[in-house]
Amino acid sequence: MLSLTGGLIGVLIGVGGSLIFNATSIAATVIVPSSILLAFASAAAVGIFFGYYPANTAAQLDPIDALHYE
Repeated sequence: MLSLTGGLIGVLIGVGGSLIFNATSIAATVIVPSSILLAFASAAAVGIFFGYYPANTAAQLDPIDALHYE
């Protein structure tokens, strides 16, 4: 949920920044929906991987060894 929320906030900041730049500048910006989808999907994939991998590794450890290791 944290990575999905962060991805959504990033997309909103990016789109908002692009719209503000477009309104205040003579240069035009184009928002491509596929780039928004790719950015959101990559944020979600990174969050899911780095959430799942350590949890899966920790689940396979003996609890005594996991608590003993620092």
